[in-house]
Amino acid sequence: MKFVLCDLRIVKGTLTVEEVYKDRDQFAALVREVAAPDVGRMGIEILSFTIKDVYDDVQYLQSLGKAQTASVKRDADSGVAEANRDAGIREAECEKTAMDVKYSTDTKIEDNSRMFKLQKANFDQEVNTAKAESALAYELQAAKIRQKIRNEEIQIDVVERKKQIEIESQEILRKDCELTSTVKLPAEAESYRVQTIAEGKRTQTLEAARAEAERIKKIGGAEALAIELVGKAEAERMRMKASVYKQYGDAAIMNIVLDSLPKLAVTYLYFSTNLLRNQGIDS
Repeated sequence: MKFVLCDLRIVKGTLTVEEVYKDRDQFAALVREVAAPDVGRMGIEILSFTIKDVYDDVQYLQSLGKAQTASVKRDADSGVAEANRDAGIREAECEKTAMDVKYSTDTKIEDNSRMFKLQKANFDQEVNTAKAESALAYELQAAKIRQKIRNEEIQIDVVERKKQIEIESQEILRKDCELTSTVKLPAEAESYRVQTIAEGKRTQTLEAARAEAERIKKIGGAEALAIELVGKAEAERMRMKASVYKQYGDAAIMNIVLDSLPKLAVTYLYFSTNLLRNQGIDS
């Protein structure tokens, strides 16, 4: 408003009092023309500028107007109609301009809002992507660290197991040595002693059996030889008897045979019994 008042004073200084009083539309147009660039730099547009009245303290302008009152009154009706018409046209133009400005402004606001939403969506997507990448990188790094820790734990377990195996192996060797010294060696010694005694007894038994078999064999041979000698002697005796009794016929021979059978039977039974007894001992 201060800029408009300043521009009003500047325009008023270029005109006479009569020009200002008589041609107010020209005066208003000049003021609007001079003030428009100043207020335009502030983003304001002057759509309508009307001077309602011009007066002074000494009523000079009123006295100038009295001479024109009649002519003005004559033109009042037509002037009012034209003024109303022009005002309606101007008002319609102003409203149209205002609506155009409003529509343009709304369009720009909508475009800017849409652009803002689009840029915000892109920014949110970039932020979310960065967050996801950061979270993924963190998870990957955490997974690597966990895997490294697990590998170290596995290595520690392997070393501990190796140590445990070595300790168990040493313990097994110690127990084996202890078992050898306390059980195996005495058991082997006792087994050797028992085996040696058994072998000696077996050898002794075999030797005794062989000696007994040899004794029985010799006894059997002697008895067989005795039987053979007895048989031969008896046969010789019988031959001699046969030759003696040959002279006496068959009746005498039969008498000799029958007389000798009991003796032969007893002798055979004696030697047969001894022979069977000796064979049973040998087996």
